Amino acid sequence: MGDEAFWNRWVSFDEKTIDEKEAELKKVPENVEYEPQFVWGLAKNYYLEFILRRYSRGDDIRELDQHFPGLFDAWELSNRLAYELNAQLEPGQKWDHRRVFSGPRLTEDDRGHTDPRAWVFELSNLNHYNFCFWLVGLALSLEIPDDQWQRLLVLIGGEGEDVLLDRVIASRQPERPVGTMLLHPKPYARLLAAVDAPKEQQAERLRDFVVHWYPELKRKGNEELWWYIFGDPEKHPLKMGSYFGRWCLEAVAAVKAFGLDDTLCLGHEHYPGDLLRPEGPSTHPVRTETQTKAQKGWLSRLLRR
Repeated sequence: MGDEAFWNRWVSFDEKTIDEKEAELKKVPENVEYEPQFVWGLAKNYYLEFILRRYSRGDDIRELDQHFPGLFDAWELSNRLAYELNAQLEPGQKWDHRRVFSGPRLTEDDRGHTDPRAWVFELSNLNHYNFCFWLVGLALSLEIPDDQWQRLLVLIGGEGEDVLLDRVIASRQPERPVGTMLLHPKPYARLLAAVDAPKEQQAERLRDFVVHWYPELKRKGNEELWWYIFGDPEKHPLKMGSYFGRWCLEAVAAVKAFGLDDTLCLGHEHYPGDLLRPEGPSTHPVRTETQTKAQKGWLSRLLRR
């Protein structure tokens, strides 16, 4: 979805916003309690989305890894700021996140959170698991340097918690303990099945995962993935600017880690096969129509009235 003007606009927006937020970090914060969330947002909502928007625009794959250091710097700083705030808590105090955009308040309510950021940094949480898996997929496919890879593993943690993610990471970090449990069977049981399938069945199983990946990630209420409705013409249309593509980076991670045959996935709307083919040609079909699916759907509804 989105035409060239759309991608140019929002890639430029991300680049400008990252520079502005980096400059803000050099100033004394006005809201100390919100600072960990502010910096975490820089890592998640800007650096990661910037990388994926550049991919969606068709930028040179070999240029994408340059944004990893900034992402890691922001995540590490956010962790440090959160730790310093938590060290000041009195016994029984927690964080109330009901005012997300103005920073958390202190509370002694048992329903409060143990982190000043509105995010659950545990692999058992699908949002965090998905986020970490995406970073691993990008890191493996783009072959980031060892020092950056080690920083990523420290940030992710969770050794021995999830059999699939552990095995993918262990392809580059052989000493990583591998868990026995799959934390999120839907949709990741399909990817694990592809990894464990006989070689002659792996391509078909991998395609099965990619085809079901987006539909099976659907959740309700607070469990909905933070990016899931971006680009939805009714709930979160393109004009809002949040959409950065819907890329199944987990599949790319498995292909890179285990040498799976991905030929049946090439050209699928969710499979970012170009990450594994930086020299080209692109694996994505050339778009000949000038309208996006959302635009065509809106126009057809209008003409039927």
